[in-house]
Amino acid sequence: MAELITKKENGVGWVIFSNPAKFNAVTYDMWVELPKILGAYEADPEVRVIVITGEGEKAFISGADISQFEKNRSSADAQVMYNAATAEAYKAPIRCAKPVIARIRGICIGGGLGLAAACDVRIAAEDAVFRMPAARMGLGYGYSGIQRFVQIMGQANVADIFFSARKFGAADALRMGMVNRVVPVADLDREIAEYCQMVAENAPLTVVSAKFSIRQVGEAPEMRDLDRAQSLVEACFASEDFKEGRTAFIEKRTPNFKGC
Repeated sequence: MAELITKKENGVGWVIFSNPAKFNAVTYDMWVELPKILGAYEADPEVRVIVITGEGEKAFISGADISQFEKNRSSADAQVMYNAATAEAYKAPIRCAKPVIARIRGICIGGGLGLAAACDVRIAAEDAVFRMPAARMGLGYGYSGIQRFVQIMGQANVADIFFSARKFGAADALRMGMVNRVVPVADLDREIAEYCQMVAENAPLTVVSAKFSIRQVGEAPEMRDLDRAQSLVEACFASEDFKEGRTAFIEKRTPNFKGC
């Protein structure tokens, strides 16, 4: 059964796309569920960082479940509803105040590539395979999605992967800026755990402030909320965590941040 599996451990909230029979292809219900899960993690003080990944060793996400297209995308009204669900799912990692990490192994195609682009950091195994096949299916790809890719990869690289619809490997993805890091398959889980631990140990208010300001850079000037960005910075300096950080630095110990 296609579903999103969730679990919490060591300050990490996991979202696992599970549809192994179809290489973790995303159903309509999974698109709808993702923003709800990320919203719950954002509200959970025990969660410091979120990881999105796919079940098993073969795929991160192979895109949308094409078998549902006849039902969910065949008419204009159905297309509008489906597009709204996917748009909200893509926006969810961006809007989430907490860091969202994409753990990528195996196939990362179409909607999987788009969702990975919406995450803050992307760490891939050497066996990862990427593709944007919209041009092979006659799909129109919306401006906001193209904008995200261009912000990450640059215009020339986005033109390449959209025009050719070619497959490319992890080394190419790293060169183009699609992923932050490529690691051996055997090291992927350890690298993810170590990275998440680093993030989880840091001051939550600082991390939230940084993510918000990073997001504003990508917005059109008239859409930027710089007052909110400044208020988040001021909240950091007014926090108990700032006092704890200074004290821990002087005492040469690891700080114990509470997020307040």
